[in-house]
Formats: sequence, structure tokens, C-alpha cells
Amino acid sequence: MKQSTRRAVALGIPLVPSNRATAGTRGVDERPDSPALVDTYRRTARDLRVSLTDRCNLRCQYCMPAEGLEWAPGSLQLSDEEVIRLVGVAVGQLGVREVRFTGGEPLLRKGLEKIVAATASLRTDEGKPPSMSLTTNGLGLAHRALGLAKAGLARVNVSLDSIDRATYATITRRDRLPEVLSGIRAAAEAGMAPIKLNAVLIRGLNHDQAIELLSYALDNGYELRFIEQMPLGPHDAWNREQMVSADEILSILQKRYALVRTSPGDRGSAPAETWDVLDGNTERILGTVGIISAVTQNFCGACDRTRLTADGQVRTCLFATSEHDLRTPMRSGATDDELAHIWRTAHWGKLAGHGIDDPSFLQPERLMSAIGG
Repeated sequence: MKQSTRRAVALGIPLVPSNRATAGTRGVDERPDSPALVDTYRRTARDLRVSLTDRCNLRCQYCMPAEGLEWAPGSLQLSDEEVIRLVGVAVGQLGVREVRFTGGEPLLRKGLEKIVAATASLRTDEGKPPSMSLTTNGLGLAHRALGLAKAGLARVNVSLDSIDRATYATITRRDRLPEVLSGIRAAAEAGMAPIKLNAVLIRGLNHDQAIELLSYALDNGYELRFIEQMPLGPHDAWNREQMVSADEILSILQKRYALVRTSPGDRGSAPAETWDVLDGNTERILGTVGIISAVTQNFCGACDRTRLTADGQVRTCLFATSEHDLRTPMRSGATDDELAHIWRTAHWGKLAGHGIDDPSFLQPERLMSAIGG
């Protein structure tokens, strides 16, 4: 066995993708000589989602059980320095150009500003800082928005499923809507733009509040994104009949507003299809709205994402049933080049799509809060 091969085995570096059999007919030895994160379906990952913690201070019905989850022990979580190093590998060696920090709830990470500042200092293969954003539930954002903006954070997505306090408390199992709205305002005042709001509609809970949510976003200059509910919450809790589809959301919104599609029919890797929202009387554009139809009209064929969990695992898809460990080899002395090799090999085996409609579909063992949005 070659010395390089022995070292790879000792560090836990896979020599072939763990899901090679389902990744297509080409093996890892046929991977093109490219530094980028490419897969057998000719997709290239430029967008990195980094989960900074599996912990959350809400208990959203579609995300986790009421009693919460058993959080991963701190010893398994990446340190700030380890997160910064792996993000640096992704941007510096693998062609990543966009970094989004997620959770759980990333504002629970004390070193968030430090991680943001370090990421802002990186340069992509285009010689620019990576585009950087944060997905958050907004709790605590009022106190940290200015510091995050100064560290280099330009954009924020805030989960907001209702602006009715009682409905919000029912969905999240926490009565904290005023704090969230305060955090959204603070982000806008700190100069972050655009402010995007993410809403999941659930039949029987908030599906009749879609117009109210959009009116709130338009009145305040925010961009609303509706997201179809996905099977990433408590196991056996997802009911497709409860999910409000993209077509139904459009139908609801058109009862109040005129919508003109702005995104092309082939939106590429962009998850949201977008529409201009027009005043029905004056035809004045009031703003935009987007719908992420991850279930009924998936965009897997153009997916450009790779994911890093808070405990240092590479995931090639939200719905992946396998992971590739970076934490162990990194802590065992792997070089940046060796970590990049693990990541490239993992991504080469990315599946064609999530397969939600396939009879053989299996929901991932990890829930959304432990994967990262």
C-alpha cells in the first residue's frame, strides 16, 4: 500500500464515495481533475451551508418535538477555529463563493461575530469575499445585528410563520413574536439588505394568513419567501395533506394581489421562484414574493449546495442518508489538502435528487435542526 494511501486510511479519508453504487455509473477514479466540488451529474457546488449549532430556543411543530431533542455534546461540536478552517478550505480550495450560516439557531453561537469576520476576510476564486448570509429565528438579533453587520454580515433570512401572536406561539410553542419583530427591525436599521422572511404554511394553523404575511413584508420593505413544508421534522409527523403547495399559495395570494413572474422558467440553482407583487388598481410594483417549492417542483437537477454540520460532517443534500466525517481527520492531523480531498470525494457521490416522491424514500435520521437549513 502506498504511503499516501496508508495515511488516507489512517485519517479516515474515503478512497471511494460511500454511496458510489447509487451515484451513477462512474467511479471516483473517473472524477475530473478539478479543484471544484463536482458530482457525477455535472453539477458544481458553489454554495456552502454551515450549521453552527444543533440547539434552538424555539420548538416549531414542523421542526422538532415539543420536548426538544438531545443536543450533541460540546466535545463533538466544531470549535470556532475549526469552523473557520473548514470554511477557509471550502472557499480557498473548493470554489465555494457563497456561505450561509444556519443552525439550529446560529445566534446561540457565542463566537458568531468572530466566524463572520474571518469568513469576510477570505477571497474566492474570483478574488472577491464570499457572499455571506445568516438564517435565524430572530431571537436575540436585536442585540447583535449591529455587531454582525460590522463583522461583515450583509444579509439575513428570518423565519416568520405568522405575525399573529397567538398563532406564532402555537406553531413555535413559544410566545416570543415581539422579540422576533424587534430583531428584524434591528437588522434593517443595521443596514442589512435584503431582509428576507421565510414562512412555512401549515394547513389548519396559518395557511389562511398568507396574505397577512405578505402585506406585512410589503409594508416594511422585506422580501417574503414561502417554503413548502418538507419531511425533516419529527419522524412520522409529516403529512403531505397538511402541506400547502406552491400552486395553492399562489392561488391564495392572487385573491388580493396581481402577481407577475420575475424569475425565468428555468431558475437554475435558485431555490425560489419569484413574482412582482402589483397593486391591483394602479399596477404599481409593491415588492416581490418568492415560493420555494422544494417538494412539488424540486430544483435538485441544478442544486449547487454542499453542507457542513455543527459536528463536522459533510452532507451533500438535506435528505442525504449518509455523511462524510471531516472532524475526525482534522483532529487527527489532516492537512487542508487532505480535508479538501475528503470533501471532493464525498461530493462526487451526490445523488440525483431527494426522491421524496419515490416509494423507497427514507427520511434522514437527523432532523432539520441537526442538519442545518
